[in-house]
Amino acid sequence: MPMQGGALSPEEELRAAVLQLRETVVQQKETLGSQREAIRELTAKLARCEGLAGGKAPGRGASGKDTMGDLPRDPGHVVEQLSRSLQTLKDRLESLEHQLRANVSNAVLPGDFREVLQRRLGELERQLLRKVAELEDEKSLLHNETSAHRQKTESALNALLQRVTELERGNSAFKSPDAFKVSLPLRTNYLYGKIKKTLPELYAFTICLWLRSSASPGIGTPFSYAVPGQANEIVLIEWGNNPIELLINDKVAQLPLFVSDGKWHHICVTWTTRDGMWEAFQDGEKLGTGENLAPWHPIKPGGVLILGQEQDTVGGRFDATQAFVGELSQFNIWDRVLRAQEIINIANCSTNMPGNIIPWVDNNVDVFGGASKWPVETCEERLLDL
Repeated sequence: MPMQGGALSPEEELRAAVLQLRETVVQQKETLGSQREAIRELTAKLARCEGLAGGKAPGRGASGKDTMGDLPRDPGHVVEQLSRSLQTLKDRLESLEHQLRANVSNAVLPGDFREVLQRRLGELERQLLRKVAELEDEKSLLHNETSAHRQKTESALNALLQRVTELERGNSAFKSPDAFKVSLPLRTNYLYGKIKKTLPELYAFTICLWLRSSASPGIGTPFSYAVPGQANEIVLIEWGNNPIELLINDKVAQLPLFVSDGKWHHICVTWTTRDGMWEAFQDGEKLGTGENLAPWHPIKPGGVLILGQEQDTVGGRFDATQAFVGELSQFNIWDRVLRAQEIINIANCSTNMPGNIIPWVDNNVDVFGGASKWPVETCEERLLDL
């Protein structure tokens, strides 16, 4: 039977051929049997006719009816006609026998059928293996062509996932990314915060922050910036009974600031490399100014910015006696000297101006050693604490 779509598989073609040959043989055997029966009948009639011709035929009935049925009455003609019929039948029989022998000789015997089927299956298997090898080669080529693209895609997806995680963490903890504070409750050498971003080369800056501390003697080091070759590139420190100091490139200026009363205070320091001029603001009011603080020295880039510890090497070697004790918030850095009015507006909560170099955002600050992040009081609440 044909397969769907009109195509036959090689095995089905062989089975159909064998079945057809078997049917042909059976039909030819039946035909030979019928022909042999006809020959026997004709032979019997011929014998009866020969007996009639020799005067040995049986008599007729009273009605004179021929007992041979439809045979002619002339015996010689009967014999000639029967001889021709017999010869025709013999010729047909010989033709059928020749055809039968030819068909049988061309028929596939069961053993030959298995051998042919095995050859066909082997050929199909080899074709299938060749096709599989071609597909494997194509797959390998496609993998090599897309591996670089896949790596880039995975890298981008990982970066996006990390960013989403940071945003979710920030949003889950604080009302806004900058509404937090870093708490450093103990004077140790292992509690600190770290700003992830670093500084570019600077020729001027303004650094502002809110802090609260009642530590004595001295509040310690609210922040420090160290670069290779200079651990004191930028430092704000109150150590022991000394006044608060601003260090730039290890040069020192004393600032007239007083913040160790346990209340929130807004602190800003400005500096420019031109003549080393500096300013100090507390709660929006300028309390000090000076010059010749590391004049013409550019702030070096690529260092480490630490909250709460003074660095003796880049990112390390903290001294517990110099550690800040208290709370810090809204630590921002700009690459210019802010105007006095801008600082006043930030201090009295009339404007929110994040630093264009270092802004105060949750995902830019890591804490270590037991330091922690907490929601911070609003700016207005901090003002009431003054």
